[in-house]
This record gives sequence, C-alpha cells and structure tokens, in this order.
Amino acid sequence: MQVTEIKSEGLSREFKVALPAKEIEDKISFRLQEIAKDAKLPGFRPGKVPVALLRKRYGPSIMGEVLESAVSDSAKQALAEKGLRPAAQPEFEITEFEDGKDLTYTMSLEVLPDIAPVDFSAIKLERMVPSVDEKDVDKALQRIADANKTSEPITTKRKSKSGDIVVVDFVGSIDGVAFPGGAAEGYQLELGSGSFIPGFEDQLIGAEAGADIEVKVAFPKEYGAAELAGKDAVFACKLTEIRAATAAAIDDELAKKAGVENLEKLKAAIRDEHGKEFKSIDRMRVKRDLLDALAETADFEVPGRLADQEYHSILHQWQHEQHGSDAEHAGEHDHEEAHQFEPDEAQADEFRLIAERRVRLGLLLSEVGRTNGISISQEDINRAMMNEARKYPGQEQQVMDFLKKNPQALEYATAPIYEDKVVDFILEMAKVTDKQVTKDELMKAFEEDADEGDGDAEPAAKRKGAAKKKAAAKKKAAKNKDD
Repeated sequence: MQVTEIKSEGLSREFKVALPAKEIEDKISFRLQEIAKDAKLPGFRPGKVPVALLRKRYGPSIMGEVLESAVSDSAKQALAEKGLRPAAQPEFEITEFEDGKDLTYTMSLEVLPDIAPVDFSAIKLERMVPSVDEKDVDKALQRIADANKTSEPITTKRKSKSGDIVVVDFVGSIDGVAFPGGAAEGYQLELGSGSFIPGFEDQLIGAEAGADIEVKVAFPKEYGAAELAGKDAVFACKLTEIRAATAAAIDDELAKKAGVENLEKLKAAIRDEHGKEFKSIDRMRVKRDLLDALAETADFEVPGRLADQEYHSILHQWQHEQHGSDAEHAGEHDHEEAHQFEPDEAQADEFRLIAERRVRLGLLLSEVGRTNGISISQEDINRAMMNEARKYPGQEQQVMDFLKKNPQALEYATAPIYEDKVVDFILEMAKVTDKQVTKDELMKAFEEDADEGDGDAEPAAKRKGAAKKKAAAKKKAAKNKDD
C-alpha cells in the first residue's frame, strides 16, 4: 500500500492511496474460496462448484464487497500509521480501478484539533447553598395533610361550594353518544381541585344534594385521548351527596401515613428533599458558568463538518419552533404548511457561533475524558437506556432493543451521563467557593442566567456583548438627558 499526502490545510487532510492489483486479487480469491465451501449450483455437489464458475457468476458482487472492504481496511491502516484521529467519517473517491490493475482512491477528512491541557485550578466558581425556609416546610406539610383529608356528610341543607367533596353519578356523551370511560357512580370529587376537565367542577357548585345537572364542557385540544381531544361533551350528572372536607391534623399520625416515624422526622425528610432540589438547580447554574469559563479558554480550530452538522441541527430546531408558532396561520393558508423559515444574516451568524461553541466544548470535554480515563459503567448505560425508554410509554421494550442494536443511538443516549462525569471531574479541581443564600436569591440567579442564555447553547461572548450594549445604551441615554 502506498499513501501520499496531497493536501494539508488546517484540519483538512487529503491522501492518495494505491493498493496493488495482487492484493485485490488475493482478497477476491479468498472470498471465492469461502463461498465455494457451501456453494450449490445445478449439476454440482455442494462444495464442489469450480472457483472459475463462481467467479463468473458472483464476480461483480464480490468485487463490490472486496473494494469496500479494501478501502475501509487500508484507510484505517493509513490513519493509524500516520497517527491521525478523524473528526468524522472520511470521504472516499475511487479514482482508478480496472480488473487486474491497481486500485487508487482519494481519502478526504478533517482531523481532530490539538487541544492544549487546561489548568482547571485557575477556574473560579461560586456555588450557592440556600437554607431551607421553614415556610416551605410548613407548606409541604399542609399539602400532605390536604392529601390525607377526610370528609363527613353535611348535617344541614345547603348548596355545594368550592372545597366541598360531592358524591356524583355521571354519564358523558358526545353528539348524544356515550363514550368509553365517561361514566362513573358514587364518584367523590373535590370541587375546586381542578382534577376534572376545565369547567366541569364549576358547574357543580351551587347545587343541592339530589340535583340533576347537565354539565357542558369542551375537552382540551391537547387531551391525552385523541378521539376526545377538542370535542364538546355533555355530562348528565346526579349529585347524590355533599360532604364537608377536613384536612388531616399535622402530627405524628400524619407522619406515619407518609411512611416515617414521627412529625420531626417528616420535617427533616422534607428539608432534605428541598435541599436536593436546590442543589440540583444550582448544579445547572454552576455548570453553565463552568462551560462559559472553558469556552473562553478554548481557542482551537473547530472541524468544519462538525460545525456544519451542528449548525443545521440548530437551524432545523429553530425552523420547527417557528413553524409551530405560526401553525394557526398555516391552518388559514394551506401553502404556508410547507413554508420553510429561513434566518436572516444576523440570526444565521448567531447560529454559527452557537454551533462552533457547542462543538468546541464537546471536543474539549471529550479530550478531558479521554486523557483522564473517564468512562461510563454498564450501570450508567442501563440507566441511560431506561431514561430513554421512559420517554415512549408502551414502547419501552422496542426502544431498549433499538438502542442495543444501534451503537450510535446508544452513544447519543449516554452522552449526557458521560458529560456530567467529566464536569464533576473538572469541578473537583476548580476553585469552587460556597455562598450561603436564600432560596429566592438562588432562583433569581438561576433565572437571570437562563435569561442571558443557556451555557450549553449561547456563546459567553454574546452574553457579555449584550451586557456591554446595554451599558453603552444607558450611558448614551444619560448623556442625552444631560445635554
């Protein structure tokens, strides 16, 4: 095999590869011998078909198979010998080949950039540690008490009101035809709970026990059952009883119903749960700040093909969102349904910056993981598969089977777990200081970060640029006012 480099510009490489005709012939002969072992043709016993006849019959298909194999194997060998790591699958073009002659092809690719080690200890981050507000604990206890409320029949004659529990029989119908799942007897419904279709409970308020009520509602357009979504329905209701609801007492008995020994341990469990929630929220904020810091230090060249792929992914998502927001207009004008939204020049430039940032951060995190031996366990893989399968209720097994058979899809599903492991590794070395804050201060900081842009998606330079523009605008406004 002869390999000649014919292009080297930035990350782009192009090679001319020549394979001797004898090597191709040897591969063809070896494949024909394999086929001959079990070949069956009329007039010959199994395994006794002459190779020459097999060559005549299967030659073209074997040639295609051999060429594909020869190009793939020789390309891997060439890249290994030159110590190159392709950023994506190389592109091949056969430039010369005839039966009995040398095979010549070109291989074009982009290589991964050289990424200089980052001094993670120089990165300074602030972790917010909020204290749990006892008011939030009290609210959580009240929700548990409400969930365990009891009810007693009212002893006086009065009309139902919000907060009552009414016992009702009902039959629902659409266009006069009852539909499956639309009927019940003796159903206890808390008025004002919002557990039924919007408008249903409101029409049962102000009625006395024994009343017959015709409830008219419209199923939401996004209702789970497609056959009911967006349709008008009528429910023939019989209000058989009105019961007064009483929340459970907040004491040790309530704690036992919640699965803990006493009230103090229930409060401790609530505080712990809130603490985990706050920690998760701040983790996202710290990760955004970390990625911003890494993006500022990473200045290596990004492979163009990877950036283009990410750009088109961002563009596709943006077009989908634009089309979705314009759906009502598309319904009025059929031709708009196929309309493809295109970004203006400024938006396209922004998408390019976002794409390059994502690819650059992805390559940096991948390199950190590779050079430090970070990997994911089988347990992590199983967890990622389960998380992905849960997104498709009723199709969990099909999703699991698909992931097992498709390494690329499985890699995509496990990528967030791997990224978090690398982020944790970096955070261990970065200078992270804790700051005691209130819950409101944490949420304000998180929301401000989110408003400025997601750390994974939006360039830090753009966020800083926006801040500078705001400051400049304020300065200009103040000057004009003084003038």
